[in-house]
Amino acid sequence: MIVVMEPRAAEQRINQVVERLKSLGFEVHLSRGVEKTIIGAVGERRAEAAQAIEAMPGVEKVVPILHQFKLAGLQFKPERSVINVSGIEFGGEKVVCIAGPCAVESREQLIAVAEAAKQAGADMLRGGAFKPRTSPYSFHGLEEEGLKLLAEAREVTGLPFVTEVVNPRDIELVASYADMLQIGARNMQNFTLLREVGASGKPVILKRGLSATIEEWLNAAEYIISAGNWNVILCERGIRTFETFTRNTLDVSAIPAVKSLSHLPIIADPSHATGKSKLVPAVALAAVAAGADGLLIEVHPCPSEALSDGPQSLTPAEFKSLMTELRPIAAAVGRLL
Repeated sequence: MIVVMEPRAAEQRINQVVERLKSLGFEVHLSRGVEKTIIGAVGERRAEAAQAIEAMPGVEKVVPILHQFKLAGLQFKPERSVINVSGIEFGGEKVVCIAGPCAVESREQLIAVAEAAKQAGADMLRGGAFKPRTSPYSFHGLEEEGLKLLAEAREVTGLPFVTEVVNPRDIELVASYADMLQIGARNMQNFTLLREVGASGKPVILKRGLSATIEEWLNAAEYIISAGNWNVILCERGIRTFETFTRNTLDVSAIPAVKSLSHLPIIADPSHATGKSKLVPAVALAAVAAGADGLLIEVHPCPSEALSDGPQSLTPAEFKSLMTELRPIAAAVGRLL
């Protein structure tokens, strides 16, 4: 349930409600707005508990939470979350652009992409050091060596970077290098990994699973938040449908749908959604027009030689052109790029 305190309720009143909720066995989370404080109480819903809390001084009302995703929902936090990642804000006025190769292959490849992305206007760098692949015989990444190269690229360009973590035992290592972690589509419901990433406190991009509903996706975010990490950014990367022309089907409607249900920022990944570089620009434009808070785009200096996802990667020149196309679309919906 949600306990809505009266406008400008005294801190003493708030603390009394918090202590009472804890004594009743609830896990308590505070959300402080400009005028009101909202207290989220997670636990067994008991009518007598709600009645007791509502009678306390300073309480305006008690509202039951109808969705399973309690902390990720707008009922708990009506104001949109703005998440700061090394100075880059997700969920604010600016559409954040993250660009880079699917996999870190070499120093030359990564530095070339990072410098080109920076010049074109990208805000962050992406690159996979640990790569979960469909085939056990595919390239699975350079692991810690890849993390070191990403850190060097950050040093050279000033771009913070995000990289995927696929195993709970690697979280501490990856977090020691990266500015932000990524949970891939295949791991969206790896609940052990979600809890451990939550405990790390590191900002995280949570990709939508291949066949996940929006509610399942938000429940996955709930695992991270309930473990103590509120810095969650959702990523729509396409879902599996009957269509075979594209790699996946980007659910553009998920962007406004999520915003009607959750306070968390949401970005889009047109590269994985389409699987074809020639389709990436149009889908990126559509995502921004639909209200996406950012884009995750794969860029490679020579896509035909890429060890992973070459067909969906833009060249640096194509990425630069896309950034030019995106600016008027962002402006048309009241955003900056």
